[in-house]
Amino acid sequence: MAGDTGHGHHLRFTVLGPVRARRGRELLHTGSPQQRALLAALLLRGGRTATAPELVDALWGDEPPHAALAALRTYASRLRKAFGPDADALVSESGGYAIRVEHGCLDIDKAEHLATEAEKVRAAGDRARARELINQALDVWDGEPLAGLPGPYAETQRARLEEWRLTLIETRLDLDLEVGAHAEAVSELTALTAAHPLRERLRELLMLALYRSGRQAEALAVYADTRKLLADELGVDPCPELAELQQRILQADADLTLHLSHDDRPHAGPTFIRPAQLPATVSDFTGRAAFVDELSDQLSTAEGRIMAVSAVAGIGGVGKTTLAVHVAHAARNHFPDGQLYVDLQGAGPVPAEPEAVLGSFLRALGIPDASIPDGLQERAALFRTTLDGRRVLALLDNARDAAQIRPLLPGTEGCAALVTSRARMVDLAGAHLVDLDVMSPDEALVLFTRIVGHERVNAERDAAMDVVAACGFLPLAIRIAASRLAARRTWTVSVLARKLADERRRLDELRAGDLAVKATFELGYGQLEPAQARAFRLLGLADGPDISLAAASAVLDLDADATEELLESLVDTSLLESAAPGRYRFHDLVRLYARACAERDEQPPAERCAAMSRLLDFYLVTAAGAYVLERPGDQLLAHLAPTTHPGLTFGDGAAASDWLFAEAGCLLACVRQQAGAGGDTLRRAVDLLLAAKDLAESGADSRQYEQAATALLAAACEAGDTRSEGRARTVLAHVDRIGGRFEQADEHGRLAMLLGRACGDAIPCCYAANYRGIIAIYEHRYKDAELYLGQSLAAFRADGNRPGEASALSNLARVRLDTGRVVSGVELAEQALALYHEIGASWRVANGLYALGVALTHAGRYEEALNRLSEALPVFRDNRQRLWEGMTHYRMANVHLCAGRPAAAAHHAEQALKLRGIGGAWRRGNVLTLLGRSLDALGQPGRARACWTEALAIYEQLGASEEADVRGLLAGVVAAA
Repeated sequence: MAGDTGHGHHLRFTVLGPVRARRGRELLHTGSPQQRALLAALLLRGGRTATAPELVDALWGDEPPHAALAALRTYASRLRKAFGPDADALVSESGGYAIRVEHGCLDIDKAEHLATEAEKVRAAGDRARARELINQALDVWDGEPLAGLPGPYAETQRARLEEWRLTLIETRLDLDLEVGAHAEAVSELTALTAAHPLRERLRELLMLALYRSGRQAEALAVYADTRKLLADELGVDPCPELAELQQRILQADADLTLHLSHDDRPHAGPTFIRPAQLPATVSDFTGRAAFVDELSDQLSTAEGRIMAVSAVAGIGGVGKTTLAVHVAHAARNHFPDGQLYVDLQGAGPVPAEPEAVLGSFLRALGIPDASIPDGLQERAALFRTTLDGRRVLALLDNARDAAQIRPLLPGTEGCAALVTSRARMVDLAGAHLVDLDVMSPDEALVLFTRIVGHERVNAERDAAMDVVAACGFLPLAIRIAASRLAARRTWTVSVLARKLADERRRLDELRAGDLAVKATFELGYGQLEPAQARAFRLLGLADGPDISLAAASAVLDLDADATEELLESLVDTSLLESAAPGRYRFHDLVRLYARACAERDEQPPAERCAAMSRLLDFYLVTAAGAYVLERPGDQLLAHLAPTTHPGLTFGDGAAASDWLFAEAGCLLACVRQQAGAGGDTLRRAVDLLLAAKDLAESGADSRQYEQAATALLAAACEAGDTRSEGRARTVLAHVDRIGGRFEQADEHGRLAMLLGRACGDAIPCCYAANYRGIIAIYEHRYKDAELYLGQSLAAFRADGNRPGEASALSNLARVRLDTGRVVSGVELAEQALALYHEIGASWRVANGLYALGVALTHAGRYEEALNRLSEALPVFRDNRQRLWEGMTHYRMANVHLCAGRPAAAAHHAEQALKLRGIGGAWRRGNVLTLLGRSLDALGQPGRARACWTEALAIYEQLGASEEADVRGLLAGVVAAA
């Protein structure tokens, strides 16, 4: 049979797109459109013979040419010639023709097989797998079926295949909603309902997708739009299914809320990962049987009822974490969808921010950075949505109070949270409270024996009991003391007991609450070599969740090898933990003890300040190096405070960017810690924020960045340091501008410029003036904008700062465009882009592409505008610039709308909305306004009204000038109705 020629290749054909024939990878020449129409007519008969009259009718219909039969024979002959060794695939019989190839050699066979398999697995309950198979079937299509072929048969088959494809899309969208991918489905359904306005099933799916995305008003508006359209076009009412869905939405039917098992979650798109974050349980876990049983019972009954919350409270070192981890591991089989863990650092000076914790949880669950919103409430809502229908255990360790953990609770049936804290959480509604006390003497002795060994303890049982008693029966103290003894084979238990009995070796606080742990740490600290002790003391000074090897080298003023050797030795003593390869962290109580040792033992005291100064230098020099890699030619580095300690260097911008975002938490903690230092230290801390400004634009770290800047401004004002104040205000002008707080941003910018001029500092004169110009553009104060941007441009040029010059030119282009000077605006944008290219400005070239795209839109050069914006979009996305990624989608939506393509406009507006919380409420209002205009153009005035209503509420709250425009849009849609 044709299809296996002996040459190792098979003939393969495609009809779900252009009609083509291939042998292996070779594309065969199948001739003219009429000849390919014959090929398609034969292929779609599945090997059956088509008579000559049937083929003449298929190719030419009622008006065949005079020599139609001769033409058929010619076409068949040419096709055989094209098939070469497989010429026998086209057979002549009974006065007609047939093509006979192996099943699966035609693309439609593959699509049909995948669709059939999808039906089977869906019927078996595996909706996620069915969705994957339908997507694979749709991927077989390569554009319009039978593209470009003439004849009535091709036209009929094209319509049939398009209808089949649309049915498959409906099926896949239905599965999208069943597996929780409703937010992703909205933009596609918006476009499809615009292309097929009378297809009610698509409208029904759109209503449900919007409702599950929290957009109830828009969902109801879809029904209103559909009812009006059907009445106007067909004189009928919506189908019963659509009407029933409307009523259920109005009644907030709980059954419309999705409840998923973990097997139903989508495997395409954002992938749900089953996290397994629990720390390792200790092999020598001892006692606590009653507590283990009590907590295990709580967790084992979580399935099928409202979320279980258990809160374990007790003094530091009493073993809360050890107990919780042990119980969590034992209960893993009750939570098949994963286990989350976080140390909330509640006992430290800077507890973990719930917003940051939620970000890490969402990433651990498979949510990409671009889909993680910026605000606490929105992250908490997405966290609960992601866990809906799943069974996940969250271990929230070391919480400060109930307020810190409330946003972190899964909140859904089948999930559970296990909390540890020093504070009793009586104000945590519904929590099962457990108060953990010290160990009983017998339990404490068993734990001590398991670590030290039966032989040594049994020989000196009384001395062993003296040791655990001196430790106050606190598990952490016992563990550290026993580990020390186990590591010193020449010591006897009595030696350790005598050391603990010596008041010079034990703090008075040993017998009082939390301070009992400090005595145990004193025992371990006293055994350290001098270099180890110094490292222990100095590393404890740094805030932050952990510390990298490179940063630790800076603190200790040692090379990387010597630092790593010291740190690993401290890990062996249990005074330090290895968080990950090359990263280290203290337990919060150990860190407090290390700082106490530094204050007591570090001589001279100036060494403490010197260590933190080296750390600040390290972050500043490294961040500055990353900054200049992204902005070659930028003169910021020439204006930074001098440093004496080196930092890291990077081979490329990607490595620099990875470092900056990985170190964001530690870097910003260092800035906050130095806020009260004053003098040169304060100046370097402010400059570090300037060098790390990308953190303000990413969305992921913007809140912490803002908090650090606010702390520095307060310190600068108190110290009367005009240079630091001017720069801190410049930073905050940038932060508030991104967040849409324009009045606040402009005031910071105004004061920054005054301070900059007063002390001759170019930084505020350049950057604050630029920010004020941008804000004036947003507020339509174009005369002010041109003034500020002119000042900024002059300042950048005087400073030789070419990237700054390009930025100011881009913004001046906007002023020209918005004031009707389009030609001049395009020219300035082109100059800016050329300047970015000339200096090799890494991904910042995307800013120039973005500005030119906006300018070309104003000039009516829509395809050129789209090309520029399409170039910029992946660059912003790949470099974590979520603000600019969303803004580019917004601009692309505007281009499509101006070009008369409202469906594409709505798609990009929806993509911008998916980056929730980025850019503040004002930008969300802008996107909603544009989405409403797109929907209105698509004939969906109800949804448009819902978008504009939400946008109006935003603008009213902000007192934004756009309020009047949106009122006009709402008035227009009401009048039209």
